[in-house]
Amino acid sequence: MNVRKTLILSAVTVALGGVFASQAFAQGTAAQTSRDVHQQQRIENGLKSGQLTTKEASSLEKGESKIDKMEAHADKTGDTAAQKARIAQAQNKESAKIDQLKHNDRVANPTTRSSERMQADVQRNVNQEKRIAQGQATGTLNNKQVGSLEKGQAHVDAAEAKAARNGHVSAGEQAGIAHKENQQSQRIHQEKTNG
Repeated sequence: MNVRKTLILSAVTVALGGVFASQAFAQGTAAQTSRDVHQQQRIENGLKSGQLTTKEASSLEKGESKIDKMEAHADKTGDTAAQKARIAQAQNKESAKIDQLKHNDRVANPTTRSSERMQADVQRNVNQEKRIAQGQATGTLNNKQVGSLEKGQAHVDAAEAKAARNGHVSAGEQAGIAHKENQQSQRIHQEKTNG
């Protein structure tokens, strides 16, 4: 009887431990996604205010792409403490870079077509990241799905960085980015509704 009780108690303990571990993991992933939203909003605000040039935003989007890839890999393989630390370090570095670029002596005209195109693209990033975060919060997206979607966000960020690296986003370049964003939007919708 004691052996049976011990086995049952052990099984319950393991099951509860798994539940708590998965909740802690989900909270870590949710915090990362929330931070992604905030970073994208800061980039967008910098573009709108003229504190960031299109070329500077390109550099920042390249960093955001790297972070999204790190998050996608961590979500796919299981978020370890070391991975979380590397992601947090990369996010801190990107945050400092945003501050540094927003407060340098360069001033941009936020009303140029190129800047407006970049602003629209970054705003779309904000919206996509918010949708991913909302899916996490409601439980319609699991960590593996979030990882897959972050990989898609990394591709969009990289396309934006490439398009704006010369300081100008043409209408054709924006059309290509919009196509990638539309595909990503459909993927988010499918993952949230079809699980």
